[in-house]
Amino acid sequence: MKVVGLTGGIGSGKTTVANFFNELGVPVYIADIEAKKLMNESPELRTKISALFGIRAYVNDLLDRKFISSEVFFDKAKLEALNKIVHPAVRADFELWKQHQKSVYVIYETAILFEQGGNRNCDLTILVTASRESRVERLHKRDKSTLEEIEARMSHQWPDSKKRELADFVIENEQLEETLKKVQEIHQILLETA
Repeated sequence: MKVVGLTGGIGSGKTTVANFFNELGVPVYIADIEAKKLMNESPELRTKISALFGIRAYVNDLLDRKFISSEVFFDKAKLEALNKIVHPAVRADFELWKQHQKSVYVIYETAILFEQGGNRNCDLTILVTASRESRVERLHKRDKSTLEEIEARMSHQWPDSKKRELADFVIENEQLEETLKKVQEIHQILLETA
């Protein structure tokens, strides 16, 4: 079974693309969603995160994502420390999940695939891109984020130009019909080359 890494900058539309693949019957593992579950449910992760961020890390027994975000997106050292806690746990969880899938390939969707070297664990990679204007507009609409918050989050990710050099496929996600068509094309290629 092939592992296809799906990535893109924040606001590029990775989840939309992941959903299109899922609608075609492809199992999709969304690392961000699974990471949030693990951070709330794993006693080991809870202990490590609380040690890193203090008692404010969890409120009413749930991770205080807004507090954590405010801490890490302006402090590179804390972000790296958090990633070192969470990413190995997510990787192990993905490997367990993959064992239960019965398909030609699975999608592993994550925002920082190349930045963390996760592409080395993938057979192929797909990069989702969108113009900076589209990404800012989507993030503002989705999260009510300020421009400063959006730019801080974007600054922790590589530019698309750098990721393009490593990606096997690129999907320009500006118009949904075109995006869906490209997903269907890539799906056919992946089925034919399995």
